[in-house]
Amino acid sequence: MTSNESPSIRDVLRKAKVFPPDIPAFDPDDTPEAPLELFTAWLTTAVEGGVVQPHAMTLSTASPGGDVTARTLLLKDVDDALWFATSSLSPKGRQLNRNPRVALTLYWREQGRQVRILGEASRGPRDVSARDFTARHPDSRAVAIALRQSAPIESEQDATVRFAEAKERIAEDDSFAPDDWTAYRVAPTSVEFWQATTGRDQVRLRYDRAPDGWTRTRLWP
Repeated sequence: MTSNESPSIRDVLRKAKVFPPDIPAFDPDDTPEAPLELFTAWLTTAVEGGVVQPHAMTLSTASPGGDVTARTLLLKDVDDALWFATSSLSPKGRQLNRNPRVALTLYWREQGRQVRILGEASRGPRDVSARDFTARHPDSRAVAIALRQSAPIESEQDATVRFAEAKERIAEDDSFAPDDWTAYRVAPTSVEFWQATTGRDQVRLRYDRAPDGWTRTRLWP
């Protein structure tokens, strides 16, 4: 590269900051038998450590033809599964109806941690879906019922009118929840924990569901 040439993207990326020295340690030998116990511990550490939106997670779904789509949404709860909510009429809702197998990814950059989850999504009880919807901000609820999610905006004026009408409906009945709003639960079959270090190595631990519980396997970086 001559002196008057701009640096390549490869050169720019090599100058990117790496993880700080105070990221958490991870000992795979000191872990619980079930992955969601470790997951909730990492999630709590992320929240208490000031990670920005630690509940943001990437949901990956696939069409019947095998086309994969990913988007970021919010984790709503964790029990024996991980929960999120969306319209069953949305693109992801329609994909889930035909192929419930999903991948979830959470990345906590400030702590050099990532969790990858494979599992199957199923619809939760109707009352859980309704409670999730009514707990949202009124404007968010209005957006959800004004137009179908991901629908093209063909007229700004029409969209504005529909939004105003939806806000009025919410104001008149604060308990209203549309039938298509659905709380989904993802029962994990595989959970991988990834911890960065200040060097070039990484620590990886994967849980896989077995007939009598879970197996744990260390993975080479």
